[in-house]
Amino acid sequence: MLDTRTQIEDLRLEVFADTADMAAAAAAGTADVLSRAVAERGAARVVIATGNSQLAFVTALAGYDVPWSQVTVFHMDEYVGIDANHPASFRRWIAERIAEPFGPARVEYIDGEAPDVDAECARYEALLRQSPIDLTCMGIGENGHLAFNEPGQAEFDDPRWVKPIRLTPESLHQQVGEGHFPDIASVPPTAISLTVPALLGARVVQVVAPEQRKAVAVRNTLTLPIDAACPSTILRRTPHAKLYLDAASAAASLDLLPATA
Repeated sequence: MLDTRTQIEDLRLEVFADTADMAAAAAAGTADVLSRAVAERGAARVVIATGNSQLAFVTALAGYDVPWSQVTVFHMDEYVGIDANHPASFRRWIAERIAEPFGPARVEYIDGEAPDVDAECARYEALLRQSPIDLTCMGIGENGHLAFNEPGQAEFDDPRWVKPIRLTPESLHQQVGEGHFPDIASVPPTAISLTVPALLGARVVQVVAPEQRKAVAVRNTLTLPIDAACPSTILRRTPHAKLYLDAASAAASLDLLPATA
């Protein structure tokens, strides 16, 4: 049975036999980080990814004691021009899966309908920079993007923390494949996204990447040269990050893992 811990360069990995065990471990880690932050400073700040790959983890959070009444939640991206009530809106995802069930002290939303995109980026960046972020909970895109920091557009030393990004064809197809839009033409071509420095600037970075469709992206993350051509490779230079995998997402990387009995 696959159940192992290892480290590749600076990146720690935990691999679980199934998605439920992976989700529970990630949820326990989230509860620990946020509880310690509240105990030490009286409040916590967390960035939470949206998307299908995060559903098991977020569902598992309900089983852990998190001091939500002292937690401020941010999300990491939103489509430009999309209505907050659209089924694919990340604001709606956060509202339905985090704000409503858990009741955090505050949720800061990216306004995808803001008339001035650059001004909205600046507004959200100012909120993020008000005090340190304790935890980033994120995934890895099928093309290796982090949030919507796309191959060829991501900047590891970006001075901005929030900016507009043009989605690559791979990301457009991923959104359709996950069932969020009926076809490519329906996917907004641009999104507002936290940048790589904003995501990795948290005290702790938790990366949850289950499912077989992420297996190649995981393999690329762990083996390709560390370069913006595959943004997720920067995780191997992030000692405060941990990557949670299930058997399916680790399937293409078994040769990199320690042998198990």
